[in-house]
Amino acid sequence: MHVVVSKKDLLKILTRCQGVADKKSTMPVLGNVLLEVEGQGRLRVAATDLHLAVSGTLPAQVESPGSVALGARDLLERVRMMPEGQIGISSKEGAATVIRAIGSARRFTLHGVPGTEFPTLPEPDPNATPLAMDVRRLGQLIAGTYFSISTDDTRAHLNSALFEWEGERVRMVTTDGHRLSKMETVVEGRHASATLLIPQKGILELKRLCDEAATEGKGEGGDVSEIEIVPGGPNVFFDLPGLRFSVKLVDAQFPPYQQVIPEHSERAVRAPRAELADALKAVSVAASDRTGGVKLTLSPGKMRFESESPDSGAGFDEVAVDYDGSEVTIGFNARYFLDVLAAIDDDEVVIGISGELDPAVIKPANASGTTTYVAVVMPMRI
Repeated sequence: MHVVVSKKDLLKILTRCQGVADKKSTMPVLGNVLLEVEGQGRLRVAATDLHLAVSGTLPAQVESPGSVALGARDLLERVRMMPEGQIGISSKEGAATVIRAIGSARRFTLHGVPGTEFPTLPEPDPNATPLAMDVRRLGQLIAGTYFSISTDDTRAHLNSALFEWEGERVRMVTTDGHRLSKMETVVEGRHASATLLIPQKGILELKRLCDEAATEGKGEGGDVSEIEIVPGGPNVFFDLPGLRFSVKLVDAQFPPYQQVIPEHSERAVRAPRAELADALKAVSVAASDRTGGVKLTLSPGKMRFESESPDSGAGFDEVAVDYDGSEVTIGFNARYFLDVLAAIDDDEVVIGISGELDPAVIKPANASGTTTYVAVVMPMRI
C-alpha cells in the first residue's frame, strides 16, 4: 500500500480512533488502527475493541492499494510530530510501514500487522430506517444524564443509558440506584420508535464525538450537522459526515424509571443554582470522605448545609431561598446534588422534598421550549 494524505485529516480521525482502540486487550490487534485503501482516492481508518467501533474515510492520493494495521498510540504520536502538509504512508510485505513527510526529510518506520488480520467491523442493516437529529441535541441529552450511570460494570442494566424515541419525543434516562437523571426533547417532524440500552463506555465516547462535531460546526459558521442513528440488531450505528461510530447494545432490562420519579412533593423550594452549588461545594469539603454526606435543612427563607467528619471537623453555610413551609432536615450525598446542578443551565432550580426518607426532585425553575429535565436523588442517613 502506498498513499499520500493530509496530516490534518489523518490526525483528526486517528485522535477519534485512539479512544476506541483497546490497548489492554489479550488480542494485540485490537490495539491497532486499520489503514485500508477504499476505492479510488479514499483511505479508510478504523479501530475497534469488539464492543465499540469507529471508522472514517479521508481523501487520499492512492499510488498502490492495500491495507495495514498499526499501533494506535504509536501512529498517532508520529503523525502528530509531522510538519503540516502531506504525509506519505507506504507498507511492504510483512507490514513494515514507512511514514514520511512530503517535502521533508522526517520519517518514521513502524512494525504493523497485515490488514487482513484486523477484525471485521459490524455494518448496519441496509433496510434499516435511519433516525436523524441535531448533533447538539444528542450531546445535550448525554451531558444532562451520563454522570448518573453506574460505574459497576457487573450490573449491565445500570452501567448503561436508556435511549428512547417515541413519536417526536426523544429521551435519555440513567440511574445507578442512588440517583436518576432524565432529559427529554422534541424532534419536530421526525416520527420514530426505538428503545436502545447503550453501555457507559459507548455513551462517553459518543459524548466526545458529539462535542467535537458541535464545536467544529460552530467554527464553520454555525452549520452544525445532523447525526444519523441506525438501530440494527445487536448494534446501533451513529453516522456523522465522514465518520461512523457503532456500539454493541446491552441485552438487559432497564429499571422501570417512571416508578422512581415522584408525581408530586409536599414541599417545593426555588433557589439560585450558582449560590446553591457554591455553598454545597464548600461544605462538602468537610464531609466524611467515606460517605460524602451533607445535612440539608429547609426552613422559611433559607436552606442550611451542614457537614461533619470525625477526622477533619465540620462545615456550615446557608443560602437564601424562596420557601415559606415547615422545616425539614434530610441527608444527601453532596456530589450527587452537585452533578445535577452542573448539568442545569437555568439560573434557578426548583427542589421538591417531601420528608427525610423521601427522594429529592430537582428541575430547572424556568423550563421552556421543547426540552425538559428532571433529576431524583435518594436520601441518606447522616
